[in-house]
Amino acid sequence: MQDPATLFTTSAQPDLIRPVLVEALDGFVDAGSGRRLARGHLLNALDSEPLVTFDVDQLFDYRSRRPEMTFTRDHWDGYAAPELAVHVVRDLNNMPFLLLHGPEPDVQWERFIAAVGILVAGLDVQLVIGLNAIPMAVPHTRPPTVIAHGSPPDLVADHPKWLPTIQVPASVGNLLEYRLGEAGTPACGFAVAVPYYLAQLEYPDAAHTLLNCLARAGELSLPTEALANAAEVTRGQVDKQVAGSEEVASLVRGLERQYDDMTAGRGGGLLTDGARLPTADELGAEFEQYLSAWTDTDEDPSE
Repeated sequence: MQDPATLFTTSAQPDLIRPVLVEALDGFVDAGSGRRLARGHLLNALDSEPLVTFDVDQLFDYRSRRPEMTFTRDHWDGYAAPELAVHVVRDLNNMPFLLLHGPEPDVQWERFIAAVGILVAGLDVQLVIGLNAIPMAVPHTRPPTVIAHGSPPDLVADHPKWLPTIQVPASVGNLLEYRLGEAGTPACGFAVAVPYYLAQLEYPDAAHTLLNCLARAGELSLPTEALANAAEVTRGQVDKQVAGSEEVASLVRGLERQYDDMTAGRGGGLLTDGARLPTADELGAEFEQYLSAWTDTDEDPSE
């Protein structure tokens, strides 16, 4: 492995006392754009400054995820260069924490994780917290379900266990938690379960739930009112659309019964033992089926 320390550069370090590091990388499943909305809300609503910049040219596959350029009449006017960085963000009580964001590396996963490990040690990070949002067979009419995981597991001991042993596609964020756990560094993650029929739309409830989990685990004071209000509006819009289609209403009622049985201890978890999360193609097929139920309504659920 090449020296992981050469993957990043660090600016002048502010005063940090055992900060929390939040991992919110793009690239893995992000149902309802929960992680993206949560990350954007943190950066827009709180004061922040860059601390670490990674050499994205060594980690990004430009041909598989082509950045956008802007063309204006007769010349190129702009380029949205990918950025992989760590920002120092200050919560409502001016408590600093770290936010790792940007595109998930396409290559050199182990070297990147080793580089993050160097930063975790050098900055004396006390806890790493990952944020995710995944599509599941849950209804939007029930409280959000959160799949919590940690190394060591007692970091999330007070969270319900919704999943048995399952197989999932790897991500840098999850592998980072695994490697940090092997090294004895506390790390945990939260994946909010988003109704699969809303997974390709913006679902503010997912972001609101993730920030509540982050605030609790990281002992941070975070602004969530705007996301809570947006979540309420979105639920109202979805309720109205569901009421206009008996086929969709029947689907939601079935998910409600399954959820109620599960929370009452009469059913299993979100997946059976040995199962796997749906693939992107399977999710797309489910979404197309859901959209087809709106063909006789006057409204588009994506609006």
